[in-house]
Amino acid sequence: MTMRRRQALMTGAGALAAVGGLAAPAQAQAAKLQLSTVWPDGNFHTVNCKRYAEAVKAATAGAVDIEVKAGGQLGFKGPEHLRAVRDGLVPMADILNVQQVGDEPLLGVEGVPFLCGTQDEVRTLHKYIRPEFEKIAQKNNQTILYMVPWPTQYLHLKVRADTVDGLKGIKIRVPDKNSQDMCNAIGMSAVLIPWGETIAALSSGAVAGVSTSAVSGVDGKFWEFLKFFHATNHQWSCQIVTINNAAFRRLPEQHRKAMQDVAKKMEPEFWASSTKADVDSAKRLTEGGMTKVDIPPAMMAELRKRTANMTADFIKRVPAAEAPLKGYLSEMKRA
Repeated sequence: MTMRRRQALMTGAGALAAVGGLAAPAQAQAAKLQLSTVWPDGNFHTVNCKRYAEAVKAATAGAVDIEVKAGGQLGFKGPEHLRAVRDGLVPMADILNVQQVGDEPLLGVEGVPFLCGTQDEVRTLHKYIRPEFEKIAQKNNQTILYMVPWPTQYLHLKVRADTVDGLKGIKIRVPDKNSQDMCNAIGMSAVLIPWGETIAALSSGAVAGVSTSAVSGVDGKFWEFLKFFHATNHQWSCQIVTINNAAFRRLPEQHRKAMQDVAKKMEPEFWASSTKADVDSAKRLTEGGMTKVDIPPAMMAELRKRTANMTADFIKRVPAAEAPLKGYLSEMKRA
């Protein structure tokens, strides 16, 4: 265990003790909870976390004080956050769902290629999958406070591709297995790399492209390495802010209710911020010197054709996905 993780463990234990009143009566001190995220301070998800923390502090008259630890400063990589909250290493985290599939495969369902095409479709999908995500969170000793989708995904590359054949052989960083399977299916060479290692991979030439949002493209200053971002809109994913159940239970009931009420009220605002972040980030990438490539219809049809079996493959691999996906596809009249 690294020094930073030992410190995080001590911090998490201390936070739980403070919440439970082990160090002093709960009425005599604020409950201080650290919230870990790998995204930098300027990322809209981190901004949302800070807005939420401020709103919770106001709603509890300062009794619940959430400190957002951005940029992975507590030492946890993205795929480790579900376990970190589960095990009490940190009281709260902003968890990228598709990176937790090693522990909970169903959390990768949004990453099935072309399952959703718009944020409204993602919202419809959540009618069916969020209850399952809530069960997964409880199984992992935590409670979901809110969920916010990333905006549309792009293929950020050194070269322009107007056909699927133009993507062949490009070594590309991907964040999750579904993205890896998709990129391999269309002839690319996909490598699973956490966000914290992505810029180093670009700098060293280990990869020549990145599958991610325009927001992350700005976070990584992709214009320093890449020239084009292709609007494939191939996958979706969400950040899920959770709290360790032990920490949550030890808060007074009125403070637990306040945290959940604030989350419910602010979640639609956070979704709107995702849409705005995509527009603003695409503009910034262009200003940095990159060119946005709209996918020709023939290329898009070929991308969909080559990945058409991946919904059925996901259900076969993750049987728990069958009922929610069938419900969603039926509502979308795609059953």
